[in-house]
Amino acid sequence: MKIYPVILSGGAGTRLWPLSRAVLPKQLLPLVADKTMLQETALRVANWPGVMAPLVVCGNDHRFMVAEQLREIGITPLGILLEPLGRNTAPAVAAAAHYLKSVDPEAVMLVLPADHVIENGAAFRDAVERAVTLVGQGALATFGIVPKTPETGYGYIRRGEQVANCGECFKVARFVEKPDLATAEGFLKEGGYYWNSGMFMFQAERYLAELREHAPAIAEAAEQSMKAAYRDLDFCRLDETSFAACPSDSIDYAVMEHTRDAAVVPADIGWNDVGSWSALWEVQPKDENGNARRGDVYLDGVKNSLVRAESRIVAVVGVEDIVVVETEDAVLVTHKDKVQRVKQVVDHLKTQSRTEHLHHTKVYRPWGHYEGIDAGDRFQVKRITVKPGEKLSLQMHHHRAEHWVVVSGTARVTCGDKVSLLSENESTYIPIGMNHRLENPGKLPLHIIEVQSGSYLGEDDIVRFEDIYKRN
Repeated sequence: MKIYPVILSGGAGTRLWPLSRAVLPKQLLPLVADKTMLQETALRVANWPGVMAPLVVCGNDHRFMVAEQLREIGITPLGILLEPLGRNTAPAVAAAAHYLKSVDPEAVMLVLPADHVIENGAAFRDAVERAVTLVGQGALATFGIVPKTPETGYGYIRRGEQVANCGECFKVARFVEKPDLATAEGFLKEGGYYWNSGMFMFQAERYLAELREHAPAIAEAAEQSMKAAYRDLDFCRLDETSFAACPSDSIDYAVMEHTRDAAVVPADIGWNDVGSWSALWEVQPKDENGNARRGDVYLDGVKNSLVRAESRIVAVVGVEDIVVVETEDAVLVTHKDKVQRVKQVVDHLKTQSRTEHLHHTKVYRPWGHYEGIDAGDRFQVKRITVKPGEKLSLQMHHHRAEHWVVVSGTARVTCGDKVSLLSENESTYIPIGMNHRLENPGKLPLHIIEVQSGSYLGEDDIVRFEDIYKRN
């Protein structure tokens, strides 16, 4: 039996603002360790016998970062499947199932969200091995987390009778919505209840068969979107029209709550879905006062708090049970009991047409990144880094001119019909309306300072004529 990890890397992680942003969500951030959560998820199952290269499902805006992060850890994915828009887990996994069936008609899917923490890898592997037995019997397996506390932020799974010849595996008696505290306390006292982890294992064809029976509209739309999918560089793009017509629903609602073959594998694996800052505090190392800190942080008389500094010193004095998160352009301060309300901050930013929920001051592109360092009336200044061998699109701007100064490295600059090489301390000027391109022909990163001036400086003032990343 070959197992294909399907890593779901969608979602915006709004409850972890200001670190998590729309174009750089929590799964692409090193929240808990030095590696990003996506990287940790891929590495967790990378060397298991019988486990194939992962299939990653993500949104269009994240495709290059996903590919780059996998390359950094030496993992070549089976594929990267691009969703035109978010439609929850049931359609995403259905499209992945069709993709895998074209590779291996007997494919078994191990569905893993990219943004979960699992501290006990050996126990997780044991749980997966038990799930293999269930899948071999035709079951659709989910992993139920052994609860430690009466958590009200998770759905629960009530186990039924034990499955024969499978160790500690059970049929699913029922799924339970997120309970209130008294109900959750009752679950723990009674026993036989598990947190719903959102991780699954089943044969691709079995999942599709159940989906056709219980959610035929999702099954049809997902199948059509995969039939009309097309290649884009190293990515597979689902058909936009078919996928947009697909109802939005989770695997639990669409399939698992209706199938007669749902089974649960209890898993005591140190799991956390890192759905809030308080959840992140729980899984991070703490000092003798219960504080989790990261970055340039000074604490005095602080207890049971999370303090994270990204760009400057953060000093916190004489408080308890708070969260302080500092980034280049935003600061969050909240009580640990109120972290769920962070989403309301993001909603406010959206209604005010601001950008702090969309991206950081450093914005990643497939060729490198740029960072805003100053701005004023009719001008802005950026620090641009281009990776060796990469190049920006051949482009033009209607409303701004640009001045480029090479700080280090070598730049090949196209300006109209002229192509020139610039070295450190050399500069050039790109007039309004002029076709231009910036390239790094060297073996070291290229760093330049760009000064833009003009009547409009928005990122949408760009006309691409040629682009190796096919963004035009």
